[in-house]
Amino acid sequence: MYRHFFKRLIDIILSIMVLPFVLLLIIIIGPIIYFTDCGPIFYNAERIGYRGKRFKMFKLRSMYVNAPDLRNVDGSTYNSDNDSRVTPVGRIIRKTSIDELPQFLNILFGDMSFVGPRPTIGAKPYSEYDELRKKRLEVRPGITGYSQAFFRNSITQDEKYKYDCYYVDNVSFWMDIKVIFYTVYSVLCHKNINGEQ
Repeated sequence: MYRHFFKRLIDIILSIMVLPFVLLLIIIIGPIIYFTDCGPIFYNAERIGYRGKRFKMFKLRSMYVNAPDLRNVDGSTYNSDNDSRVTPVGRIIRKTSIDELPQFLNILFGDMSFVGPRPTIGAKPYSEYDELRKKRLEVRPGITGYSQAFFRNSITQDEKYKYDCYYVDNVSFWMDIKVIFYTVYSVLCHKNINGEQ
């Protein structure tokens, strides 16, 4: 019952409550992002969501306009403390995860949830996904997830997928509370950040 009804209801109520604060933050940070290089405030990336549905995920732009797309061997996005593609304000909003806040709009629209596996880039059609990658899409992707909360960038992409599937098998209200608590803890204490992931 929680997974199919109350989880979505909580998402809607909380996103409506949080959005005014998110919009205020965007009003403050948006001009700084724009005047860094006169580019767009938002980065709208196409992602694969619930049961293979594609959607545009909102983020505050943290990189310079036309920055090249660099990837690790496992296909995950390259993320390093000294990445020259990242703007000065981008470094701050990334470390504090402020760049993710516009995704509360995705939650309200039904593309995402507060908690769920992080959405992935749809490099190939959903029909070509293996069972592991399909299973993690049996719930809506989240602003944060089990892998994000407990490991952040300290494990490989394949390990993240396995932990995402563990979450899918164990979705509950208390699991979501636990994930949110550990997400806040890992962000505030800068835990499990590996510059090479």
